[in-house]
Amino acid sequence: MLKNTGLELLLIEVIISGLFQSAEPERRKLIFMKANEFENKFDENKNITEHLDLSKLKKPKQKQKRVNVDFPLWMIDLLDKEASRLGVPRQSIIKVWLAERLEKVS
Repeated sequence: MLKNTGLELLLIEVIISGLFQSAEPERRKLIFMKANEFENKFDENKNITEHLDLSKLKKPKQKQKRVNVDFPLWMIDLLDKEASRLGVPRQSIIKVWLAERLEKVS
C-alpha cells in the first residue's frame, strides 16, 4: 500500500488542477479494466488517467482554510528568488516546505 506524503499530495494536486484549466473540458470515453490490470499499469508507471473519471475528483484531507502569515521582507525576497528559480508561485514553495517539515515531526 502506498503512503502519500504531504509533498506527493501537493504535487498530485498541482498536476490534476492543471488538467482542469482549459475553458472547454475535454470529453473522453473511459476505458474500463480489472483492478489487477489497473494496479499493474500503475506499478509500471504507465498513464492511468484514461481510466479515471476526474470530473468527480475529491481531495481527501485537503479541505483548505485561508490563513494569514506575516513574513519579514528578507524572507519574502528569498522565497521569491527560489520560486522564480523553480518557476512556481511563492505559495507553492511555502506549502511544500511546510509539508516536508510537518512530515518530519509527525
